[in-house]
Amino acid sequence: MAEECVPVIRYEELPEGPVVVLLDQTRLPREETELVCTDVPALVEAIQSLAVRGAPLLGIAGAYGVALAAARGFDVADAADQLAHARPTAVNLGYGARRVEAVHRAAVREGAGERRAAELALAEARALHREDAEASDRMAEHGSALLEELVPGGGLRILTHCNTGTLVSGGRGTALAVVKAVHRAGELRRLWVGETRPLLQGARLTAYEAAREGMAYSVLADNAAGSLFAAGEVDAVLVGADRIAADGSVANKVGTYPLAVLAGYHEVPFVVVAPVTTIDLETASGADIEVEQRAAHEVTEGPWERGGGPGAGGAGSAVLAPVGAPAYNPAFDVTPSALVTAVVTEEGVASPVTAAGIAELCSASRRKASRSANGMMRS
Repeated sequence: MAEECVPVIRYEELPEGPVVVLLDQTRLPREETELVCTDVPALVEAIQSLAVRGAPLLGIAGAYGVALAAARGFDVADAADQLAHARPTAVNLGYGARRVEAVHRAAVREGAGERRAAELALAEARALHREDAEASDRMAEHGSALLEELVPGGGLRILTHCNTGTLVSGGRGTALAVVKAVHRAGELRRLWVGETRPLLQGARLTAYEAAREGMAYSVLADNAAGSLFAAGEVDAVLVGADRIAADGSVANKVGTYPLAVLAGYHEVPFVVVAPVTTIDLETASGADIEVEQRAAHEVTEGPWERGGGPGAGGAGSAVLAPVGAPAYNPAFDVTPSALVTAVVTEEGVASPVTAAGIAELCSASRRKASRSANGMMRS
């Protein structure tokens, strides 16, 4: 039976003022510890340290961060800028921050007082949070139905990379939400969890969620994936995305691209699961995606808890290379659309993955938003 984890993010009104409370993911799975952010710089630091992470959740964090700035009387436009640029590859972060900023700006322009404008900003942030939870359920439905078509017969052995579950979402997640649906239907034979070097989001976080769900799972070293494919032990690969370009190219946690190459060679479906907000039609192709470069010590000294830092000797830290060794440490890589079997969103599935198919998913989302807005106006 699935256990519920500590809420990943919430906005609270405390006697001393509003705060954004986060589950500190750098301390998982050893302990469930919360961070309390009283201002935007604290939230930005939590985002950059990966205490809060994952594309959809970053959008929610950005939204709550702007609402927090409005409630505490900080510069809302500056807060949105700080948040939007905290991690450049994750498009949802900027989307959430800008969406709430726009609501606050419109309220001020129409003559609302500071308190009312802040209330409207918070309402918009909470709406985005609800929408993400609903989108998660629809992605799980579309994704599990797609897998039934691609790999009929059940007993699925699914390989995933990084973490794409409850810890990155307002709901059950993206790719891992699909896996959870397959598991609950009794159709999951094995979840293969890539460790996801250098910070081990797979081994630490996906395994944590899989264990709570009661899944049959195994953690594997990233460089063992090839032997797993060669042995015929993978029926499908499911991953998330941090940005999807207009041509269908996918930026996701580094290590995703080689899995796509392996899947293509072994004729295994490679499926990307992400909300429509992760699609960036302003980015024409994968070559235009800015890939975040992170510090060398994440590679040369290994993962540690937030605040430990290089050489601090905190729990989980380890010296892995000579002191001062340079390192290449991109946070993401880009997989071309030709290697992607399908992109699954809350609005449906694009397969084959083409620019036209990606644009149609966005159009469907806009049409739904327009119908919803018209319905609210009539009511």
